[in-house]
Amino acid sequence: MTDAAPAPSSWRFPRAFWTANAVELCERAAYYGTFIALRTYLLRVVGLDDVQAGWLAGLFGALIYLFPFFTGAASDRIGFRASLILAFLLLAVGYGSLGVFHTLGPVSVGLLLIVLGGAFVKPVITGTAARSSNEANRARAFSIFYMMVNIGSFTGKTIVAPIRIEMGVHHVPFFSAAAAAVALVIVLLFYFPTEDGEARPRSVGETLRGMVTVMGNARFFALILITAGFWAIQGQLYASMPDYVIRMAGETYKPEWYANVNPLVVVLCVVAVTQLVRAWPPARSMAVAMALIPLSSLAMAMSAWIHRPLALFGLEVHPITAMMVVGIAIQGFAECFLSPKYLEFASKQAPPGREGLYLGFAHMNTFFAWLFGFVFAGYLLKAYCPDPASLPPDAQAAHAAWLAGQGAMPAQYAHAHYVWYAFAIVGAISFAAMMIFAALTARADARRGVRAEG
Repeated sequence: MTDAAPAPSSWRFPRAFWTANAVELCERAAYYGTFIALRTYLLRVVGLDDVQAGWLAGLFGALIYLFPFFTGAASDRIGFRASLILAFLLLAVGYGSLGVFHTLGPVSVGLLLIVLGGAFVKPVITGTAARSSNEANRARAFSIFYMMVNIGSFTGKTIVAPIRIEMGVHHVPFFSAAAAAVALVIVLLFYFPTEDGEARPRSVGETLRGMVTVMGNARFFALILITAGFWAIQGQLYASMPDYVIRMAGETYKPEWYANVNPLVVVLCVVAVTQLVRAWPPARSMAVAMALIPLSSLAMAMSAWIHRPLALFGLEVHPITAMMVVGIAIQGFAECFLSPKYLEFASKQAPPGREGLYLGFAHMNTFFAWLFGFVFAGYLLKAYCPDPASLPPDAQAAHAAWLAGQGAMPAQYAHAHYVWYAFAIVGAISFAAMMIFAALTARADARRGVRAEG
């Protein structure tokens, strides 16, 4: 049963579809608004150090991608409307608790509530899009969904920058709580989907068995780990970039806005790039993406070699700002080559006849990427770009004077750009591993008589 699927080639969808997309925009604004400030919040408000903040933020980001495998089964059982009501209740309370409580225990509980709430949202929204469309217009339905994701992400990060600067990072979660509360009201008033009583919900046990099967396949698991290197670098938009910019340029700079360059480039380039690579073997398109991603880190590191503001369009631009934007733009362009072909390539690594099961877990690469990327970033920042609050008073004063243009760079920050060199190495290793993987799997397929198109 579907929610009155519209006629072919129509952009008309039932109310449940549009309501679901409206609350998706709110949820993404809430999530990205807090996520990009989370490490800074954990440092300044909760009192963690760089390494501790990296571990906690990494676990948070990783679990956000793990839990939907299980909450998807639960949402089928309790119904989509009840799932979204529960989700936004959890999100509103979770984000609100981060604003009210500032010690590790309550903050950890709040983050767990956000993970649980967020894990219900994606399967319900994507499920609503599927039920509200048919084969003729499903691509349009999901294009609207992804547009809402990007608009929400862009909006959330844009709004929280002035909140952090003018009011303090401890106020950022209140914005996210408000966005979640607005979504809850919308669901209560307008979201009445037709539930699919004919579908048999997948059990948690089935989900676990499927995950064990997929992760136990060395070939498929290797692909997940290799591509995790790509996403670990992308994840630095939230892991290391915000604190790096604030420590190296100053409190009034807006890394939240720099991060918006990524979805902007994707929106501007993805159609053209998808058209370009439509006839390419998947491995070639992915190789371009994996080759570009270490270059993005090298571009970010280049600000260390520029010692004065750059003149761009009649404006003076800080070297950190300029090279961050360049590096982030390269990341977005690289994503345009990876995303259209990843699932196609992943399907070729699955055993024949089991492609559906394996593709269901193909995005586990983000789980590993977020966990590794945040933890690694924590150790790198502590070593090369430390939190000024962790320095002796004289070094703190020297750092403040340097940012104000009244002194030399403190020795503790002389090698801050090594953070990006380290991630460039991660990207280079991932690229080399991708090339070796593609060659070995193509050779193995040829020996078995399988036509290897990837």
